[in-house]
Amino acid sequence: MKIFYGLMATVVVGSLLGCGPSGVPQSAGEPHRPQIHFSPAEKWMNDPNGMVYFNNQYHLFYQYYPDSTVWGPMHWAHATSKDLVHWDHQPVALYPDSLGWIFSGSAVADVNNTSGFGKDGKTPLVAIFTHHNSPMEKTGSSVFQYQSLAYSLDEGKTWEKYAANPVLKNPGIRDFRDPKVMWYEAGKKWIMTLATMDRITFYSSPDLKNWTKESEFGKEVGAHGGVWECPDLFSMEHDGKQVWVLIVSINPGGPNGGSATQYFTGDFDGTTFTPHNTDIKWIDYGPDNYAGITWSNTGDRKVFIGWMNNWQYANVVPTEKWRGAATLPRELRMEKVGEQYYVASNLVKELDVLNEKKTSLENIDATDLDIDDKFGKLAGAAKLDMEASSASSFTITLSNSKGEKLLIGYDQSANKYFIDRTLSGKVSFEKGFAARHTAPRISKEAGMNMSLVIDDASVELLADDGLTVMTAVFFPNERYTEMQINSPDKTIFNKLAFTPLKSIH
Repeated sequence: MKIFYGLMATVVVGSLLGCGPSGVPQSAGEPHRPQIHFSPAEKWMNDPNGMVYFNNQYHLFYQYYPDSTVWGPMHWAHATSKDLVHWDHQPVALYPDSLGWIFSGSAVADVNNTSGFGKDGKTPLVAIFTHHNSPMEKTGSSVFQYQSLAYSLDEGKTWEKYAANPVLKNPGIRDFRDPKVMWYEAGKKWIMTLATMDRITFYSSPDLKNWTKESEFGKEVGAHGGVWECPDLFSMEHDGKQVWVLIVSINPGGPNGGSATQYFTGDFDGTTFTPHNTDIKWIDYGPDNYAGITWSNTGDRKVFIGWMNNWQYANVVPTEKWRGAATLPRELRMEKVGEQYYVASNLVKELDVLNEKKTSLENIDATDLDIDDKFGKLAGAAKLDMEASSASSFTITLSNSKGEKLLIGYDQSANKYFIDRTLSGKVSFEKGFAARHTAPRISKEAGMNMSLVIDDASVELLADDGLTVMTAVFFPNERYTEMQINSPDKTIFNKLAFTPLKSIH
């Protein structure tokens, strides 16, 4: 991605902070260091890239600058996991070269060896990425981004760039990047979904090397507050019907300012994407989930992860040794509300390995509830789950001894969920950071449920079985340890459960 346009890898559940790509030991005790989210051991991270599952291992590559904690010449860093929770940092996979910096892209397992890269029966992993030619950009050229390949025959440990790069030259579009490639079985061909300034362009190929333009989508539909980036195309089933989903990140122009990720549902015939409707929908309404895509080669299961940051302030957030993290990984599914399809998100079941002893209560009056009295003080990452038979207003307050606080809840009169970080701690590093962010309640059911995942410097809200999702980062001067629930309407929670979570470090 281009500077101030991109996504930060905020991977599933947390990073192992042993040795990073540079081999420098890190400590889990650093201020604001995620305890259950993936983060780089040091330096800069943004978009997750090249996510592929192969031979029982999840690969996460991500935009990385090894020389600074602000965005710079992009590399692909690499981490691997068996469970989407505990991650091992691997050596940097792709370095800049004479063709340019290594911008965002994807990776596939070429099981049929359509590319011809495979040897001795070894399945090649093939990375498809954008080369960004900075010197060419500085000349005023409009063709400084183009698509290239690299391949690995040792399950991602080492990579060889294709000698005939680039495989898709730029036709004259300044923003021509972020290829997400998938195998389209019905047509026995690869489909590349590419961000091309203010729209998506689809290309096809029999071998990953030779590409033909198929169609364009989006110039007149969707949110257009900023450039389109980091697309993803895949299908899911709902009641026996195949529904295609097109994810498109946009910066700026998100529902709460800055970066965000919209999506469309529709049909795809191997050539053209036809949307069901042109209503704007967001995969996450919070300010801090950007450039997320799904892992390839996972069959019918669609696992998504995003960069837990926002280009509005990504370069200035108050962390020291590193900047950037990934969201928790989420499993996507299709739901229908009325006549419209929606993408819902749930935390991947693998995260349950972090659960410590759960404490549950029933029929709790939330008018003025000190959660500390019921569950003890917050002492690290945790999950709070609640269910109510009616959707009434309530506010959950996380706070510390300095009076800093984060407010999370539901406003019945507006029919919106919210996260308010106005008084959350360090907020002066960017003028728009201290704000109240909202998200519509999509569910039409009378009852509601909500899961809240709390880490040292982030919160993820998944309401109504993941129909409404919000992610937000925050930076208190000391950890939040106290939790309170207040409701002006005497809300009764049928169930309220608190689960401490183990650190992944």
